[in-house]
Amino acid sequence: MVYCNRLLVRIAKEECGATAIEYGLMAALISVAAITAMGALGNSLVNTFAFVSQQETQAQSGQL
Repeated sequence: MVYCNRLLVRIAKEECGATAIEYGLMAALISVAAITAMGALGNSLVNTFAFVSQQETQAQSGQL
């Protein structure tokens, strides 16, 4: 029983695993933020190119 308690205390004091988990969580959060930002940028670019394409089509047909 004493060995088990010592083992639990030693595991509780170990910080290497906790640090690795923290870095993993930070990397995951940064990835989610980057994916969200890139998705918003992609949607904005699609809308911009669609507008430009529409304006070119109208200009070529003499509607502008």
